Amino acid sequence: MSVVVHEPTIDGSTIECEVTPPKRLRRFFTGDPFRVEYDVDMTSLSPEIAVIPALAHVCPVAWANGIDVRVPTIDATFLDALEDVRAVLRRMYPTFIEGGEIRASEVVDARADRSPAEFDDSGLLFSGGIDSVASYVRHHDEEPTLISVQGWVVGVEQDDRWDGARRQIDEFAADRGLDVQNIRSNMKSCLDMPMLQAHYKRYVDGAWYSSVGHGLGLVALCAPLSDALGLDTIHIASSHTAEFDQPWGSHPDIDDKVRWAYTEGNHDGYELSRQEKIDLIADYVRSESQPFPIRTCVHDERGGNCNECEKCYRTMCGMVLAGLDPNRFGYEMDERTFVRVRESLERQAFVMDDHTVFHWRDIQNHTGRNRDVPVDGATEFFEWLATVDIDEITESASEPAHLKLVRAGARIVPYPVYKSLYPVYGMLKNGALLKR
Repeated sequence: MSVVVHEPTIDGSTIECEVTPPKRLRRFFTGDPFRVEYDVDMTSLSPEIAVIPALAHVCPVAWANGIDVRVPTIDATFLDALEDVRAVLRRMYPTFIEGGEIRASEVVDARADRSPAEFDDSGLLFSGGIDSVASYVRHHDEEPTLISVQGWVVGVEQDDRWDGARRQIDEFAADRGLDVQNIRSNMKSCLDMPMLQAHYKRYVDGAWYSSVGHGLGLVALCAPLSDALGLDTIHIASSHTAEFDQPWGSHPDIDDKVRWAYTEGNHDGYELSRQEKIDLIADYVRSESQPFPIRTCVHDERGGNCNECEKCYRTMCGMVLAGLDPNRFGYEMDERTFVRVRESLERQAFVMDDHTVFHWRDIQNHTGRNRDVPVDGATEFFEWLATVDIDEITESASEPAHLKLVRAGARIVPYPVYKSLYPVYGMLKNGALLKR
């Protein structure tokens, strides 16, 4: 029994791979071929490199079910990388990552016809948020190619929202003389993410992609691009530090092992907490740059920041603590914002997972610093935050019971039944989020 990832087809800048899962895994795939589009022509790309993005997204699903993956051809270096990542995920998630072999008809050394001298530039996965901006600051001397991905936080069908986010990235790059490369992929709609969530949410802290797949998946999306542009390193910004003791899909043990031909991933900034990254950005702005938009929100339909979700609140608080005025970085904030943040935390208005609590604790740990705060109401807020029990005020609000019931049902009902009921689940979930 195997998942089959078929020979990739290339049409200009678009790569497509048909994926055929066995019956047992069919519920985790939507039936759409895996598709990824680039800004550069990929016609001359070899199949062992072209297939890498699809394999990176299919393999974790197969490993979670102990199923082999069959593929016509694979790069030898990437095959070794997959085996290394599989071992890491099995250590992280021993309760459900069972393993599975990669069975290729042909293993090819993609380095055979290339020279390492052709690969002397770097790329940086870049969303315009705190983590990726901090990684740019750390590597700005390299003048890395900024790589944005539509299909990750912003879906492939959300073009208006993506246009807003992309404009900010383009402006950031233009002001610094950097190249931007855009990737558009259906990696989260080729896989049935709601079904994966229904089956594995009980084992992971966040969603399937963030908790299991996104380090391997996002770095591997850049494989065809690295071949075309000669990138020897793909930087992916860290989410946490070593103090975060929960499994997560992007981690040095994963990202630093992702490699193909003459290119390798680099999990960047793991030694810096989120607040320390904001401090790094603050120092960069004071010494080398004018303020620029920072985009951290996942809710605003215009591609900007909504200014009222948990992540917007958390980011604005961190920026003020670093001496930055969020109003100069694409946010809207005044003294009333701190009142709303405190009220939201005290009544536990946000559904938080462990990694979100980790970042609030990081802010609390830095409240003792002596620094001028540029927004009214900040001093009183940080004095309050410094004294509260962070675990108590950030305790996760309970997910509505009817959503848990529907998700549990998805694990046991036949797939055709669940598929017919999923639109109802979507309406229930959206209604619950709107109420929050």
